[in-house]
Amino acid sequence: MSVIHADFTIERQYDCTPAQTFSAFADPELKGQWFTVPADWENRAWELDFRVGGGEFNRGAPPGGSVHTFKSRYHDIVADERIVFAYDLLIDDRLMSTSLTTVQLFGAEGGTRLLFTEQGAFFDGIGDPAEREHGTGKLLDALGEHLAGATR
Repeated sequence: MSVIHADFTIERQYDCTPAQTFSAFADPELKGQWFTVPADWENRAWELDFRVGGGEFNRGAPPGGSVHTFKSRYHDIVADERIVFAYDLLIDDRLMSTSLTTVQLFGAEGGTRLLFTEQGAFFDGIGDPAEREHGTGKLLDALGEHLAGATR
């Protein structure tokens, strides 16, 4: 039984307002366009209750593969500025990691500067912090692609 503690911060610049970026996290229709499991996955489920005390649930599995589950709870939300949430990731109902995440949005010349900071505990060698950081970067890139398409 082991625990690895890790943290990372990823920065992105988006060519839209902080309000547009915030909406991509807060609006279920918008978030479902960039933060979801692949369309060909099985056992898909997704729910979003974007409010302090609410949370998000996302589940799915590649065909014939392990079920991945994301469960979060929102602790602090400041419209257009900050989102703080804690989340668990499970693989086939086995806890892989627990993280505290802060998303900060800053108005910047030409758009929004986003800082995504995650502090995580990774359990029993199931998860890899470097893979998590890489995967989170890909999600934030997907957010950027979504925002670029939405603001055209």
